[in-house]
Amino acid sequence: MIKVGITHGDINGIGYEVILKTFGDLRIAELCIPVIYGSTKVAAYHRKALELPPVTFNLIQEANEAEVNKVNVINCIPDDIKVELGKSTKAAGDASLSALERATADLAAGLIDVLVTAPINKDNIQQDAFHFPGHTEYLEQKFGQDASKSLMILAKDDLRVALVTGHLPLGKVAENITKDKVKETIGIFNKSLLRDFNIDKPRIAVLSLNPHAGENGLLGTEENDIIIPALREMEESGVLCFGPYAADGFFGSGQFKSFDGILAMYHDQGLAPFKTLAMEEGVNFTAGLPIVRTSPAHGTAYNIAGKNEASEDSFRQAIYLAIDTRRNRIEYDKAHANPLRKMYYEKGGDNEVLDLTKEVSED
Repeated sequence: MIKVGITHGDINGIGYEVILKTFGDLRIAELCIPVIYGSTKVAAYHRKALELPPVTFNLIQEANEAEVNKVNVINCIPDDIKVELGKSTKAAGDASLSALERATADLAAGLIDVLVTAPINKDNIQQDAFHFPGHTEYLEQKFGQDASKSLMILAKDDLRVALVTGHLPLGKVAENITKDKVKETIGIFNKSLLRDFNIDKPRIAVLSLNPHAGENGLLGTEENDIIIPALREMEESGVLCFGPYAADGFFGSGQFKSFDGILAMYHDQGLAPFKTLAMEEGVNFTAGLPIVRTSPAHGTAYNIAGKNEASEDSFRQAIYLAIDTRRNRIEYDKAHANPLRKMYYEKGGDNEVLDLTKEVSED
């Protein structure tokens, strides 16, 4: 069974609510071995505040002690930490980082197989050990090999949206859209669709940066100067990528249903339509790294923390996707580990020419 490490995220948000609701159904512990990095006391506080049914936790010290058919928990934070529902506090940021550091250390050591992260507050977690815009960039710095780049993919069923630029101020987006960056992102996306999502010959739609795909330069030149040349070069390398498509009507028209993946140029261009279509069950997946990490597509949701209004569907789907991705990678790598070498046959070789001008001897 796949061992799923789960970080509790911000203790003042809805992280514990979705965790408790998910594992309130013990059947999910039959699909994997869960290891929650957090606090049994904080979990108990949330359960009581939300008036949820009790969940029996198996308190362990190390991930290798995790048991099958049990909800295992490793305490990572002080017992006397203060929970302030709906508030951003330094203590909550410290607790988020403590769980994340412990989980990623175990992931690197092979003590857990995949990582599922509950939402953090990107502001209160900032400190010397964490100076990143989010989980994705932190994990890239932690696990990136040979300058490998991470890629945020938002997924639900057949809808998969990736981003050329992620957590970046809008004013800096255009200067960060380069041909090499677009090509690199398409390459990572294509490989992930093949290996992580088990899609043969994936079709990728690429959105434009400017309104109406730039109107042939009238509303911007990035399409003609950067995006189209990048697409042509990737097509020549065998990647099935198409576009650029004007972003305003791409989702509303249902055009997205014809593709296995959609590449947006910037954060809100991709995430706004994705969350409109798939907010309840959307999953944030980190591609391009040797580790498997997923997260629910929502944030800390301070505004509903402690009100028993949060849906656990996205978090549950994050666990399912982590399990599926791990299995897909194993099968893909197994199938491509020792490919059959190409066999070449000499089609010629019969160079003898029959001379019909000579009489055939009857001897």
